[in-house]
Amino acid sequence: MLSKSRKGIKRRNFIKKSSVGLLGAGMLNSKKALSNEKETSKNKTPKIKEYRTLGRTGFKVSDIGFGGTKINDEEVLKALIREGLNYIDTSESYRNGNGEVLIGNAIKEFDRKSLFITTKMRDVLNPFDSKEQVLKLARGSLERLNTEYIDCYMIHAAQNTEIVKDKYFHEAMNQLKSEGRVRFCGVSCHGNSPTYVPSENETLKKMDEILLSAVEDGRFDVLLMAYNYQMQDMGNRVMKACKENNIGMTIMKTAIYNNYVRIKEQIEKDIKEGIEVTDFRKQVMQLWGQDVEQAEIFNKKYNLTGEDEIKSATIRFALDNPNTDSVLVSFGSFEDIDKYLALSGKPLSSSEHKMLKDYEEAFGCFYCRHACGECEKYCPHHVPVNTIMRYNQYFHAQDRREYATEQYASLPGHNAEMCEKCKGYCEKACPHNVAIQSMLNFAHKDLTTLA
Repeated sequence: MLSKSRKGIKRRNFIKKSSVGLLGAGMLNSKKALSNEKETSKNKTPKIKEYRTLGRTGFKVSDIGFGGTKINDEEVLKALIREGLNYIDTSESYRNGNGEVLIGNAIKEFDRKSLFITTKMRDVLNPFDSKEQVLKLARGSLERLNTEYIDCYMIHAAQNTEIVKDKYFHEAMNQLKSEGRVRFCGVSCHGNSPTYVPSENETLKKMDEILLSAVEDGRFDVLLMAYNYQMQDMGNRVMKACKENNIGMTIMKTAIYNNYVRIKEQIEKDIKEGIEVTDFRKQVMQLWGQDVEQAEIFNKKYNLTGEDEIKSATIRFALDNPNTDSVLVSFGSFEDIDKYLALSGKPLSSSEHKMLKDYEEAFGCFYCRHACGECEKYCPHHVPVNTIMRYNQYFHAQDRREYATEQYASLPGHNAEMCEKCKGYCEKACPHNVAIQSMLNFAHKDLTTLA
């Protein structure tokens, strides 16, 4: 059953802020609204307009950076570099190493010293076996990137505070730095993984605890974390510490994917095709159907035509933070270049800040906060809620469908198949009143479509 208490709170908040939206109707209905990023002429490619110093590295990086999760055309990256983008982030896990190969091919015609390239090892769940293990991983990335050196080599998706102190990692970094093969080191984090098994006396750490331990360690030069306008508390603490210690700060997962419209359409499609619709889904249909109608009114009043406008605003929200050095965007096409490079150097207006705040209160119940996981300890089936919703974002927002379904299929223990007949313990425990039970139910449907 859906949580009645959460349903009531969500409905009250939504109606309240929808009313605010009506009062503010038209305030974004101008050339200075969310469509600011479209002001550039069709005949003029937008260029990077702002560079920021990446902490103690001293390197001036483009405020819009390249997040290499889904690109499969090196010409797109070349075009980005020609327009001034110089911060490139990748990982050996992206496209099974082929992401690094693509980047290596793309950068051949450019001055290597004008670029700052960060790559990450595969997700680290356990301590390293030896210094040689780390050296082998780093040298594999160097070979695939076809470069003499890596500007920043990162521990990927750190799961605990111990990994950031790992002696073998730091011994390997010292050697690679002395050889001129790595210039700086860093760590990324966006919450815990369900495949990580803590030791007997260990308690799971949150994203900010892990990254703050890296700051305290003193040997890391750049951090990468999830941060957006609906998830600020943890990030602001880390950013403040980084600024005080002159550590570079890069941001991922600024965009928020809300799939309430797709879910309503899927239920309607199932009903039309005669597919059995459970009582649970009928409740979702009744509850979310009203929200979708309100959403249509909200979008019309704020002159919004799609998710791209919200995504652009959320990127600029992260850029507005003075402690942000570069926001990573997943560029997959030439159209993305036109849309997102135009955000460089353009702050949000006060009316846009207000719009995002209203949007959060109206639709925040459809966003499972990255790196949160507060509800998971209340799940009797130990379903990794936060991880599943992150995979669902990969599936929809980043169009990494094969990767997302593979990761979902490899989850140990129970997945979201358990959620439809559950009593909704996660929803009752969620501090953000997220409609998480129904979202998990549909995430399972999406993440098994390619199986």
